[in-house]
Amino acid sequence: MSERLKALADAGVSIWLDDLSRERIETGNLAELVAEKSVVGVTTNPTIFAGAISNGERYDEQVRALVADGADVDKVIFELTTDDVRKACDILAPVAQRTADDGRVSIEVEPTLANDTDATIASAKALWAAVDRPNALIKIPATVEGLPAITAVIAEGISVNVTLIFSTERYQAVMDAYLAGLEQAQANGVDLTTIRSVASFFVSRVDTEIDARLEKIGSDAALALQGKAAVANARLAYTAFQDVVASERWQALAAVGAHVQRPLWASTGVKNPAYPDTLYVTDLVVADTVNTMPEKTMDAFADHGELAGDQVTGRADDAQALFDQLTAVGIDLDDVFTVLETEGVDKFKASWIELLETVKGQMS
Repeated sequence: MSERLKALADAGVSIWLDDLSRERIETGNLAELVAEKSVVGVTTNPTIFAGAISNGERYDEQVRALVADGADVDKVIFELTTDDVRKACDILAPVAQRTADDGRVSIEVEPTLANDTDATIASAKALWAAVDRPNALIKIPATVEGLPAITAVIAEGISVNVTLIFSTERYQAVMDAYLAGLEQAQANGVDLTTIRSVASFFVSRVDTEIDARLEKIGSDAALALQGKAAVANARLAYTAFQDVVASERWQALAAVGAHVQRPLWASTGVKNPAYPDTLYVTDLVVADTVNTMPEKTMDAFADHGELAGDQVTGRADDAQALFDQLTAVGIDLDDVFTVLETEGVDKFKASWIELLETVKGQMS
């Protein structure tokens, strides 16, 4: 057992692995990570699946069988990925049984549907039915079109991982969509205790975008702010989360068994080698959160990560002051978040194309 990762978990941070492959499942690696590295959840995306499918032969037999049955590439992808998620859900089932909100495995709706509400709802329903495990989470992007889809599927009792959140303003809309879904679910007679959700707030990409703009400005005042925006942004998001949890609207839902939608720190692998490789873990320690990490980041924390207690609660004023400084030196934060969301959707779509091409190659 990694003592540092255990201490992180004891601090209230749920450690989820940002990776999945059939090899991890069949060799026992995923079960080992659960047992030895305090992993209590898994997140996936099309890029992760493309890498898994292209880097091994464990999918070949299933691909051949599906092709023989006349399956097209979309059907093959659907079957391969939902099989992996179903098996991972089974491995994580004991965690789900002994914890309130962990033991979850996420699978993403087709990214090309990010701006189509109805198609996103249909995709989410199909994935939920195919995986057919109560500890699955369906990933839906927090686009303007994604928000009503979140409400609609929550209302039907489907658990959701809301992904691609960059700004506190959009995060507040995501939390509202979740509460609205719970209220509709209650009206529909759905047992609220069965629904889970996390809100994936992206971290490192914020620094990458803002650092580049600060570099272009080039003043001493601007350069002194590099590497600080992402953590400040997440701290403001957590304050918004606390405000919702304290609201009468949430308390009414909690009273009938609703589970809180926890903030999930996503994109926590450090992009800039000049920064500590555990930056987005160490500086975002706070209870009732999830940190989904690539294994490289997890191993770095297990090796030399440091804990200094809660690094988030009560730091909203400092975070806002940092944002005020960014504005003062010429950073247009609204534009930053618009660019990040647009690029995020584009990257998701590109990763889907990568997955399509990978699977087509396996089918030939």
